[in-house]
Amino acid sequence: MTEPTDQTAAPVLLLASASPARLATLRSAGLDPLVLVSGVDEERALDGYPDLAPDEVPLLLARAKASAVATLLESDDAPADVPDDVLVLGCDSVLELDGEVHGKPADAAEAVARWQRMRGRSGVLHTGHWVVDLRDGSAGGTGATIGAVSSTTVHFADVSDAEIEAYVATGEPLAVAGAFTTDGLGGAFVRGIEGDHHTVVGVSLPLLRDLLAECGVAWTSLWGPRG
Repeated sequence: MTEPTDQTAAPVLLLASASPARLATLRSAGLDPLVLVSGVDEERALDGYPDLAPDEVPLLLARAKASAVATLLESDDAPADVPDDVLVLGCDSVLELDGEVHGKPADAAEAVARWQRMRGRSGVLHTGHWVVDLRDGSAGGTGATIGAVSSTTVHFADVSDAEIEAYVATGEPLAVAGAFTTDGLGGAFVRGIEGDHHTVVGVSLPLLRDLLAECGVAWTSLWGPRG
C-alpha cells in the first residue's frame, strides 16, 4: 500500500454518479466532490458477463462508470470546467434476494411485487466502488485503477399491502436500487442492518477511505472545500 500523506497537494474527488444520496453522504463526511455523470448503459455494460456473482455485478458497473468518466476527461471532449487531474469514483448498488440481483424497479408494479417478496425477510445490499487516479505523478498520482465491494445485510419489516402501495406511490422506491432507502421514507420499513450503513445509502465511507489510501491519499486531506 502507498502510504497516505497530508503533505501532497490537496486532491480532488470526482463522483461519477447522479445519486443525490451518495453526494449528500460524501458532503456530510466533510468532502466536497465534483460530479460528472457517466451515462453508462448498465445493461450493455453487463453484456458478455452472464455468470457474475451478485456482488460482482455492482463492481463491474462501478468500474464501467469510473472508467467512462476517466476516458472522457482524458479526451478532447473533456468538459472545460472539470480538471483532468482528479480521483474518479464510480459506484453502483444492487440488492441480492434469493440469489437474484435487483437494481431499480422498472415501474411501480415491479416495486410493489418486489416489496411483497422482501417484507419480513432479509436481503444483502452490495455496493461496488471503483477509483481511477488521474492525478499527475508530480502531484502524487499513482495511476491506480482499483475497486472493492461492501456488502450489508438488510432486515425488512413485515409491512402491509397498504403500506407498500402508499410507499410506492411516493415514487421513492423507483429511484433507488433494491426499491428502498434507509435515509428517506423507507427508513421505517427497515428493521435493521448488519454492516456499514453507508453501504445501503450507496457509498461506503470506510471502504472508500481504504481505496484512497491505496492511492496514497489521506482521507483527512479531502476535508473542506476544494482548492
